[in-house]
Amino acid sequence: MDNIINLIIRELEMKDLPDYLYWNHPFREFHKYNGPYYGRKSEEELKKYVEEMKEQFRNGASNVLKNKKMIANKDTDEIIGQVNWYWKSEETLWMEIGIVIFNENYWGKGIGYEALKLWIDEIFDENPKLVRLGLSTWSGNLRMMHLAEKLGFVKEAVYRKARIVNNEYYDSISYGILKEEWKERLIKMNFNVYN
Repeated sequence: MDNIINLIIRELEMKDLPDYLYWNHPFREFHKYNGPYYGRKSEEELKKYVEEMKEQFRNGASNVLKNKKMIANKDTDEIIGQVNWYWKSEETLWMEIGIVIFNENYWGKGIGYEALKLWIDEIFDENPKLVRLGLSTWSGNLRMMHLAEKLGFVKEAVYRKARIVNNEYYDSISYGILKEEWKERLIKMNFNVYN
């Protein structure tokens, strides 16, 4: 039980910027799994981005990442990764969420599961009219597929040969969970904890 890491989801802070730069370096291992079919920032672009955030902090901004928050170790305040959301269809109250654990020291410890549970709760609590959440990944990211299913997301779509990674085609996979399904799942999880 002493392996349990207490997590919090919080805003990025000015003091996090050096670590944010370090852990998001273009050569970090997580880039191989986290949307590798998209272009990634070069080291120079990342430094410029961090400088822009620093300037925003200096000008009094508190939420420089907008629809993103940091996953941090509650005991040490060390940043571990990041969660995000965006509207897939605001008209139908459908958001997509995502997660990345960029600090490799925390891989294989169940952090993604715990952090995404916190994030899903927060998203539904802060958006009471929200009907559903989606989560998309690619068929080469087996851990993310497993995580989605472990959290109770249902595989809803497979877009065949929709992603190219290292000159190979992979499927794009979309998962979803309805608000009532998540609430029901929470009740079951809490019941199991206390029994």
